[in-house]
Amino acid sequence: MSLVALQRGTGEAVYSQIARLLKEDIKDFFAAGDCLPSENELAARFGVNRHTIRRAIEELIAAGLLERRHGKGTFVLDALTDYVLGSRSRFTETFESLGKTASNRILRKLSIPARGGVATRLRLTENAPVIWIESLRLADDRPICVISHFLPQHKLPELLAEYHGGSLHEHLAVRYGLKLRRIESLVSAALPQGDDASLLGMPQNQPVLRVKSVNVDERADTPLEYALTRFRADRIQLRINL
Repeated sequence: MSLVALQRGTGEAVYSQIARLLKEDIKDFFAAGDCLPSENELAARFGVNRHTIRRAIEELIAAGLLERRHGKGTFVLDALTDYVLGSRSRFTETFESLGKTASNRILRKLSIPARGGVATRLRLTENAPVIWIESLRLADDRPICVISHFLPQHKLPELLAEYHGGSLHEHLAVRYGLKLRRIESLVSAALPQGDDASLLGMPQNQPVLRVKSVNVDERADTPLEYALTRFRADRIQLRINL
């Protein structure tokens, strides 16, 4: 990669030209996980100041091609991962089938009263006790989504004490003999709320994909889980299988 002469007065901003040229470099010379040269090196190559380089890089971060890791540099991202939304889609199985290591970190485990949409979707009376499990899901140690799981406590009385991580649905199958089937998923885009942005390592002004799902006990067809998932939209594309 040699020095580059940028075009002035063409109507295309200098930082946009740099972003376009860097995009070509990424395609031709970089692999997923590679670190870009430093801002100082890029500024010298293109003959501009660091602020202009930073604007070009921000454009590529917004496009989902790069991510900035604090104290480490700017890295090339993988292509978007297809996440299939089907009746039996599972995070762990999806990513392990792609050769990635799936893991999760439990953020909260509480018993709370069911209110509003939680009570409605689980067909519970208002204020009936539900188990709330909040977890951060990772693939190859990179954050992918935050999930809020809500389950009726009277049907799973030992879950709070016994579940310590790993696939929640696998735990339900092994411990309770329950197999869950997804019957509904509502998908929308929204800005991250609360501490989601910091947990996912993303800017507060970039949207997440929100998926509200209802899973039922396939034997009785009764709701056993309402889940609210917030995906990093720059790492995931949702494939709906009907």
